[in-house]
Amino acid sequence: MKRIGFLIEKIAEMENLRLAFWKTKRAAASGSIPQGCPSVNTESFLTELRDEILTANVNVGNYYYFKIYDPKERLICAASFRERVLHHAIMNVCHQFFEKFQINDSYATRTGKGQYAALNRVKQWIVQEAYPAMSIPNSVTLQHNNLPCNLYFLKLDVRKYFDSINHRILFEKLSRKFKDPYLLKLFWEIINSYSVTELRGVPIGNLTSQYFGNFYLAHLDHYIEELSSSVKYVRYMDDMVFIHKNKSVLLDIYKKVEAYCREKLDLQLKAPVLNSIDRGIPFLGYVLFSNNVRLNKSSKKRFIMKAENYGKQLSNGLWSQKEYARHVEPLVAFTRFANTVELRRKVFTEFKQRKPA
Repeated sequence: MKRIGFLIEKIAEMENLRLAFWKTKRAAASGSIPQGCPSVNTESFLTELRDEILTANVNVGNYYYFKIYDPKERLICAASFRERVLHHAIMNVCHQFFEKFQINDSYATRTGKGQYAALNRVKQWIVQEAYPAMSIPNSVTLQHNNLPCNLYFLKLDVRKYFDSINHRILFEKLSRKFKDPYLLKLFWEIINSYSVTELRGVPIGNLTSQYFGNFYLAHLDHYIEELSSSVKYVRYMDDMVFIHKNKSVLLDIYKKVEAYCREKLDLQLKAPVLNSIDRGIPFLGYVLFSNNVRLNKSSKKRFIMKAENYGKQLSNGLWSQKEYARHVEPLVAFTRFANTVELRRKVFTEFKQRKPA
């Protein structure tokens, strides 16, 4: 593999730093990260950061911690505004090299991909594997669950993925991709600025963590592609789905993937789910069938709970109608991918009936 060098100067260019500053400020203004933009002289701020980047002497590890509960409790670690500018500056330049290493069917944190593209890809594989001689557009669903052949799926994910990433293994893989010593020093300082246990874990919430997490498992992707061209495979970060007509082939894939994760990546998989397609594939908060998509139990419960809570905020006068709509719209958008018309009607009808006149 040819290593990439001479990137630190591009990262430190003022035009790139201004773009990174703008991206960070825009994200802060959206409220997606609690810490906003400090009052600074932008040019002085960026000039100082440029000098620190060129000497690989940037102070990192100034984190702000907060919890989210969607869908489960997670501790989010947000870097300081200054560090987020640094992260954007690095990835503005390095994005293309991380992207080139990804396979087509990796969908997390990539432009033009995403959660729903991953879900649609799995649906497409179900149809193509069940009806190989037919050309069925993605928008067309089958009218029954009884497929004309046996079809199986294997669902895998990594136990506490971000908390489990091995610092030394990650850095060794980055060192095989990049050769610029100052950039590698920055990578190591960012990686080593956080740990759950000794030399293990990257913070959920950092831009660099998203790239590192995707890059770490991309090595597994290439290994899987070498194992079998007949097994259909989709990955969204550490959530993986395999589809094949032969159950024993999927069992063999599991054994090899488990061994690779344990021996090469120092990761532990959760218990596998290996079953017939007609039982539904649990993936990214949904259950996928050949002609139907349902919310899984936790997603359904979370939707009902949030809808009721948002309704109370509106009824009690704590939220305006505009604020209520801002929260409800993405909540409803998530459910629309599944067949949830009756569920939404029931939840919002009950809210209206309870709402004081």
